Parts: sequence; structure tokens; C-alpha cells
Amino acid sequence: MSSYFTLHWQWLLAILGMAAATYTTRISGLLLMRGVVVKGRLKAALDAMPPSVLMAVITPTVLMTGKAETLAAVLTALAAIFRLPLLLTIVIGVSSVLVFRQFV
Repeated sequence: MSSYFTLHWQWLLAILGMAAATYTTRISGLLLMRGVVVKGRLKAALDAMPPSVLMAVITPTVLMTGKAETLAAVLTALAAIFRLPLLLTIVIGVSSVLVFRQFV
């Protein structure tokens, strides 16, 4: 039972390394941009970055998993475009995947 809860030093080193890399990338943006006045095209580009990163993560999954997931993503995107509440959009996405997997 005690071997189940042991933490190998390699795991701990990997976790600490990932935490350091995450913290470094997050704080470096703040430190590099602290004296920069953001306006105009730079502000528009920075404002567009979170949705574009999200799409870069989601798109491969949507296009490479199957018809049900692709159709559910389109339906969820339509719900988001029509500015439905976030919780309702999530429910539409999850339930549509379940329904489309049964019938498509």
C-alpha cells in the first residue's frame, strides 16, 4: 500500500520543471510588456490571441475525430455565435456529441 503513494524523484522533477516553465512563460509576457503602451493594431492583435490559441487547440480534435464531433462543434459554434449563455453552450456541445454519436 505504501508503494502506491511513493513519489519518484523523476516525477517530482518533471512536475517542478513543468510548473517553472508555465510560470516563466506567463510572467515573461507581463515583464516584457510592462512599459509598452498597447493601442491600435497591437491591442487588436493581443485581444484576438486567446480565441486564436483556443481554436488552434480545438481544431485538430474537431477535424480528425469523426463526423459526430465535427457536427457537434459546428452546432456549439453556432450557439456561441448567437451569444447563448456559456453554460447553455456547453450543454449543447456535450449533448450534441452524445446524440450525434448515436445517430451518425
